[in-house]
Amino acid sequence: MPALAITSFDTAALVLGALLVLGAFLAGLAHRSFLSLTAVFVVAGFVLGNGGFGWLDFDPLSGFVNGLATVALIVILFRDGLEVEAEMLQSAWHPPFRALAFAMPLTCILVAAFAALVTDLTWTEAFLLGALLSPTDPVLSSSVVTNSRVPRVIRHTLNLESGLNDGLALPAVLAFAAALNPAEANFVWWKFVLEDVGFGLAVGLALGLAAAYLLPRGRALGHEISPRQKALYGLGVAFATYGVAVKTPHGNGFIAAFVGAIVLGIVRPDIRESFESRSGELIEIVKLGIFVVFGSLLTFHDLFNDGWAAVAIVVVTLVVIRPVAIFTSLAGTRLSAAAKAFIGWFGPKGVATMAFSLLVLGKNIEEGRRIFDIAALAVITSIIAHGLTDHPGSEWMARRAESSGEEPAEPSEGTVLA
Repeated sequence: MPALAITSFDTAALVLGALLVLGAFLAGLAHRSFLSLTAVFVVAGFVLGNGGFGWLDFDPLSGFVNGLATVALIVILFRDGLEVEAEMLQSAWHPPFRALAFAMPLTCILVAAFAALVTDLTWTEAFLLGALLSPTDPVLSSSVVTNSRVPRVIRHTLNLESGLNDGLALPAVLAFAAALNPAEANFVWWKFVLEDVGFGLAVGLALGLAAAYLLPRGRALGHEISPRQKALYGLGVAFATYGVAVKTPHGNGFIAAFVGAIVLGIVRPDIRESFESRSGELIEIVKLGIFVVFGSLLTFHDLFNDGWAAVAIVVVTLVVIRPVAIFTSLAGTRLSAAAKAFIGWFGPKGVATMAFSLLVLGKNIEEGRRIFDIAALAVITSIIAHGLTDHPGSEWMARRAESSGEEPAEPSEGTVLA
């Protein structure tokens, strides 16, 4: 092990602190280039980790990596669930609903079928890979969802799809991972649905409602409740909901946190708004930690361990499967072919795929490393491809919409966008 390899929390804190400082300095440069801070931190993890100097030496089976992935998923899923407030569900809900209900499962199925065709992965392993590559992440194409000249329906569809598909892909990831985990040899899918999903859903509904009515809307203990207190309250609800669910027989904490957040965000929009405005830095730190650890576990050899088959899976997923799934799911809508192609291309793979992959890697699944490596190659390729096309793509869509007289770009009152 290299002399500077991480052996203590102190060293890990030093590395993460230095990278956060560096990230602050490079934020402006990253914003003006095709790079995002996601790319910067993944590359930094790669250079400092197994693919470079070997200074970051994380054991993927360690409690630290599993704990980091767990914390990241709790806060990310909770944040995503809070965004599903009544206004977003009632305004222009049809295209994002179809993208979630049809495009995401179709993506999983097509990726699994192609992976099973070009590799020797079993069908269960191939479906796990498909579930990992189904979620999308708007962070890697921020201009697409923030450029006000891009038609609102497109931004809304991409934003709501990426906000919800993490939580919706989660049961499939957990189910396929459990089916492949030697420690869960007695896995039965219908029991998983009834127990993990069922108990998680019930706990999330119950605690989400309880938390919504437990905190007074006005004064608490004689004092006005500040946005900061509401944000802390929301964070507490996230971890408490997860903890209660995992303590119940077979309950799933991730599903509970996601469902609880949806309920809390709809019933108490004041808590949602406070959490979204005050928790950004915390979520960013957790996500950047995931990026560094994820990058540190990669090597060029592992990324291409499946050779051209891995490359084919990634290219076909991004260039063929995602567009086909979007065109199929949005058939019959008023969206133009150009808009569908635009939505189909901008389905980047990001933090959810990373966090899910780290969880899979920590479950000691026989082909877990291969599945992780193929998913990692997809994320790396997506960071580059979508980073390069983010700004020019959004400008192209904006000019096309303006020249064809499509709907006004600015969102109507009550619509929430990233």
